[in-house]
Amino acid sequence: MGRQHGLIMIDDARARALIDEFDYLDSWEQRYRHVIELGKALAPLSEAEHDPAHKVSGCVSQVWLVTSKTGGPDPHLVFRADSDAHIVRGLAALLIRLYSDRPASEIAALDARTVFDAIDLADNLSAQRANGLSAMIARIRAEAHAALDAPTVAHTQA
Repeated sequence: MGRQHGLIMIDDARARALIDEFDYLDSWEQRYRHVIELGKALAPLSEAEHDPAHKVSGCVSQVWLVTSKTGGPDPHLVFRADSDAHIVRGLAALLIRLYSDRPASEIAALDARTVFDAIDLADNLSAQRANGLSAMIARIRAEAHAALDAPTVAHTQA
């Protein structure tokens, strides 16, 4: 069953856990520092992955997003990311916690903006950072839609 947080109904276990984690932080400054620490914990991408194909457009900072997927009609997607800006790297880490290693259908249906609203991050980002966050969310959800729209290969026995 979903949990009411403010006026937002959150019906996702990962999202609720993230909201609970941020509820313990009293100030925007503490939340900001926590986001940066989460970004520091991300595994680095290889030099080859810092390429135009993985770059997220629409971000002022440089952001790279690498997606891998399993097969099937509703493949699981796993995301990895990096950025040249500490806060953006942290925002990417939050998105990875919400979206990574889920079926594409769940990723396509989950809008992380509701979670960012619930933890009061959305209102405290600059316009440029908010645009970058929206670009990352859009790219992740587009990857999910593309995975769902991709033709599946039927395996037949001879």
